[in-house]
Amino acid sequence: MRSSSGTFPFRDINGTVWLAYTDWGISTRENLLLCVHGHTRHGRDFTKLGEYFSKDWHTISFDLAGHGKSGWLSNKEDYSLESSVRHIDGLMDYRGISKVDWLGTFTGGILGMIFAARDDSPIRRLILNDVGPVLTFGSIKLLLDRFKSNAVFRDLEDANIYFRRAYSGCGIGDDVDWSDFIVRSINREVDGTYSLHYDPAIINELETIWSDLDVWDVYEKIQCPVLVLRGKGSGVLSREVADRMARVGPKAKIIELEDCGHAPVLVDSKYLSIVSEWLSETNHLIEDEDLPPQDKELGKDQVD
Repeated sequence: MRSSSGTFPFRDINGTVWLAYTDWGISTRENLLLCVHGHTRHGRDFTKLGEYFSKDWHTISFDLAGHGKSGWLSNKEDYSLESSVRHIDGLMDYRGISKVDWLGTFTGGILGMIFAARDDSPIRRLILNDVGPVLTFGSIKLLLDRFKSNAVFRDLEDANIYFRRAYSGCGIGDDVDWSDFIVRSINREVDGTYSLHYDPAIINELETIWSDLDVWDVYEKIQCPVLVLRGKGSGVLSREVADRMARVGPKAKIIELEDCGHAPVLVDSKYLSIVSEWLSETNHLIEDEDLPPQDKELGKDQVD
């Protein structure tokens, strides 16, 4: 099934930024899944997932500001979790979303925890892809060592070498999937070189972190069902943290993904089936809520 894409303007005291999203699947709010990417990634990482779920689900992926098709912020210091929360609130308001299942990788997962911990949370179920309530300074330093802020590639082979090294633990095994992953991660410049798809300034947000990031207080407020996907070789989500996530707060279900580190790119059908099965298994845990009339049918956001 084909996807459809769109943008909307978000205005605040810092000006206007155009934010992008992509849709897959059927025209419904009953099974609505919002996917939010990691810190150096973008919404098209969820293309295979959107296609996989398209028969029974409506999937929306969001490009955070400075990533993918979304605009770059004029005030570079405004790249923050707080800004991303405002932008996603804007997306939900623009699309008329009141209830949603959420899948988030790294930054997208932290944002998911923040939304799920709200008193009147819009999150029905939360899937955290290789991220938890603790990010150690050591793990952040490792990420900074892997990723560049302003890399320029002479040709596609140069880009291929960079991405296969930087994302070696993401669980992609197929050359076709690698090709799709890389092509969607770069922009062709007028001089024939290639650049990264994100604003180089987003790396600065990680560089401002000088100690462990701890949001256990947020996690323990979550009341919805939670699934945690942990790359078996992850250097970001430790087994100790994952084990604690299974014991406290929402008592998440933990599944380790073989042949993965940080962060699993969910393109393999064996990983996608894990997500699908968990969503089916937890259907009975969702309260039978009457959706507002505007949520029964999609209006302006029809999917081809």
